[in-house]
Amino acid sequence: MTRKPGAPITTRELPLILSQSALLFIDVQNFSAHPDGGEFKGLSASERDARYGYYFDRLRSTALPNMRRLQAAFRRAGSEVLYTVIESLTIDGRDRSLDYKITGFHVPKGSWDGKVLDELAPQGDEIVLPKTSSSVFVSTHIDYLLRNLGVRQLVVAGLITDQCIESAVRDACDLGYLVTLVPDACATYAQARHDASLRAIAGYCRQVDTAALVEEISRESERSRREDGDGGD
Repeated sequence: MTRKPGAPITTRELPLILSQSALLFIDVQNFSAHPDGGEFKGLSASERDARYGYYFDRLRSTALPNMRRLQAAFRRAGSEVLYTVIESLTIDGRDRSLDYKITGFHVPKGSWDGKVLDELAPQGDEIVLPKTSSSVFVSTHIDYLLRNLGVRQLVVAGLITDQCIESAVRDACDLGYLVTLVPDACATYAQARHDASLRAIAGYCRQVDTAALVEEISRESERSRREDGDGGD
């Protein structure tokens, strides 16, 4: 199924219009995705493995490789790639949400913990948004930014499936975006939590695994080139 820009929208199960699409990576940063990150501070290696072994295995074996495939596909298509990171606007974190203060999440402005993981590092002028709440739509100006960029379809991947990912999907949907979630490019702390979250937000977004979405992007890119007269007679 294809859709022309401006056509009425009656389903979430629509392919991307690449000129109106952006990829958003949520919180794939040293703080929460590196074994030495601040979220795991104070844990011995054995304690970290016992508590977070599934999470790091999922991240390294499945989610992160798929994030890199998505990143490459969006870059080839010339579509926007954006990132959020948990990071305060201050050194002491006084601007954090009350929830983050209670939880103990503290990523000072400019710190190593606040950097996107090296394997997924932004290139050029790709946009990185520091946030201090679960939903990027609450503690950043991303809605204003996406509208300025002409984005109507948002692809979401990253961490944590049943926390910041789920919050972003719900808020983006309520704000009028068509949302595509990529389940095998997300991770949380247990498979059961991941699966439960996918079921909970199934009515808010279409859910497409990486291989199928990369194929879709390639197909839509080729179709756009043909329509522009660059790929055919």
